[in-house]
Amino acid sequence: MKIWVDADACPAVIKEILYKAAERTQIQVTLVANNHFRIPKSSFIHFLQVPHGQDVADDRIVDKSASGDLVITSDIPLAARIVEKGGLALNPRGEVYSEENIKERLSTRDFLDNLRSSGVDTGGPSALSPRDRQAFANSLDQLLRKH
Repeated sequence: MKIWVDADACPAVIKEILYKAAERTQIQVTLVANNHFRIPKSSFIHFLQVPHGQDVADDRIVDKSASGDLVITSDIPLAARIVEKGGLALNPRGEVYSEENIKERLSTRDFLDNLRSSGVDTGGPSALSPRDRQAFANSLDQLLRKH
């Protein structure tokens, strides 16, 4: 198993959890982003910069990942593509996307997109709380233990 991170939108605190997990478990973590940022020196942590553009990072993650890999993302269409490919997807709040729930998540996302495009203010996600960070760490640990 490898871990791929949709890193441009991934909160720094989640990246820190992933860095520690990479060292502890010796699993390769690759952060994919349009913008360059620093990562710790480690043989288990890698950075892949992609050109700017809509879905360029997502496309690269789908292309490079394999069945059984884990992708960290809050992007539901990317999560759906990964699940369809046989991978696992986990969002920064600790929710695992699976074949059982991804279609519902996509429908909700599309519904909210339609509301926003018609001028309805649907609000955005709340800030990542300590409870969210703990849920992410717990879900990550469970997935790593299973695989």
